[in-house]
Amino acid sequence: MILVFTARAVCSVPEYAVDEQFNNLDDWEPVTFPKIAKHSAYEIIGTEAGSVLAARSDASASGIRHIKEFNVYAYPVVRWRWKVGKVYARGNVEKKSGDDYPLRVYVMFKYDPEKASVGERIKYGLAKTLYGAYPPKSSLNYIWANLPHAKRIYPSPFTDRSQMIILRAGDENAGKWVEEQVNIVDDYQRAFGMPPPETATIAIMNDSDNTGESSESWMAYIQVLRTE
Repeated sequence: MILVFTARAVCSVPEYAVDEQFNNLDDWEPVTFPKIAKHSAYEIIGTEAGSVLAARSDASASGIRHIKEFNVYAYPVVRWRWKVGKVYARGNVEKKSGDDYPLRVYVMFKYDPEKASVGERIKYGLAKTLYGAYPPKSSLNYIWANLPHAKRIYPSPFTDRSQMIILRAGDENAGKWVEEQVNIVDDYQRAFGMPPPETATIAIMNDSDNTGESSESWMAYIQVLRTE
């Protein structure tokens, strides 16, 4: 007997869900806030090392969000390269008046009405009526803080649905490119005490509306990966 094996095509999972090198901003959309009229500015600029994202704020706040959703369990790792010009003198992760950062990376987890409680469906339904879309179920907020703090993770002073994770603090590395890599599934479990929702998007923000200060920061790339 002769056994004949037929080759089958193997569908491999792409290594990246997002691989943003900032050649343009075609895959990004603005994120603004109803009560904040002055927005931060985002543009692609050329450098000797290639194009980068420049983020500028001046007593302002707004962000940009990548339009592609991804499965956090298939793609749990986010890495990026960032640089800040300076930190904010009046910044403070524990106070609303200090909740500003020259650069931060959001991971925003999608609200799923089919998995929500009755109370959540009412609350999120009202928000959708007011703003035209559901807000995130929850978010991780990776920040470059002004000073070292006793802990790594703090709840946002505005909402416990957003947890702040301090990756860098102070001016020691200001003006230098710094590489970061995080596992968002692990960090969500630490921050919220439960597994994360399945679907997420990423966003970037430079804001200074609470402190009234100004800064310019940069990002060379940001990627969402399958594995570390």
